Amino acid sequence: MLRKFKEIYIKCCVLKLLLLFFVYKSTNFYFILELNDVFIYLSRIELISMQMPKKFIITIVLLFAFSNNALAQFGFSHEVGVIVGPVAFQSDYGERYNFATNAGNTGYGIGLIHYLNFSYRADCNCYTPETYFNDHFKLRSELSYNKTDLQHFGRWVDPDRTSLFANQLRGMRGSTSVTNIGMQLEYFPLSIRDFSSTIGAWAPFISLGGQFSFYDPEAYSTLGPLNTPISTPIKYYNATTNQGGTVWSIVGSVGTRYKLTELSDLMVDLRMQYYFSNWVDGLNPDPAVYVENRANDWNVWLNFGYIYYLQ
Repeated sequence: MLRKFKEIYIKCCVLKLLLLFFVYKSTNFYFILELNDVFIYLSRIELISMQMPKKFIITIVLLFAFSNNALAQFGFSHEVGVIVGPVAFQSDYGERYNFATNAGNTGYGIGLIHYLNFSYRADCNCYTPETYFNDHFKLRSELSYNKTDLQHFGRWVDPDRTSLFANQLRGMRGSTSVTNIGMQLEYFPLSIRDFSSTIGAWAPFISLGGQFSFYDPEAYSTLGPLNTPISTPIKYYNATTNQGGTVWSIVGSVGTRYKLTELSDLMVDLRMQYYFSNWVDGLNPDPAVYVENRANDWNVWLNFGYIYYLQ
């Protein structure tokens, strides 16, 4: 257990170095922003016991609040918001590049988001020194959750196919629930200051970042227990799991904001999340034999959000 804790500790340190440290130049001084070891302060119990998502979420929310207070000394302003939208999960269920698969294996996602706004100082209600970084970048933190029910779609399960293989595929079911915590750096090609002062304005952006995820898959068959000749195609023998785990991912998105009021925005963005694992959906046929299933799991999430500026 201690070895597992050390491994997670190292992973958290790596994420911290990659995402929580950056150097910001302002009035000829350099500030190294450190979110007070947000990931390191997670309790040993929370890190090891992946069966406690509610406690994990509560812990993260408290740590977000703690890190916000710590950053207040630097004067950066803060934004908070909520996001919700459909998630199309691309997995080993269904047929690749098939519309029915993409439409059928669609779930939902919800999340809490926080932004560091470098263009405005909360301590003096004034703009920061005008630099390109201040006026075109924001740092986004996110705690999100998505869930998708999964099954096979496509030509191999068409109604006119009556073979045992087709029936077994039709009987297979799955789902996955994923809790994400991470950060993204958002780039706004247009001026953030001009957008902030203009109600009705638009602010397109692109972003790139990383997330650490806790996934909880489930795989079963309506024909009976898996890994039997009646319920499971040979391709999926010993290729399923109901065991949860953790995984890193890369997140990229493109979207825009709309200035609703002086202190609030509407947001829409389309993002892709690529997991560094093929077990997130609970299904992983041997990639050396079944090359059509060699790709890792990923999803596409269309977010609709509301953002409020804190003062």
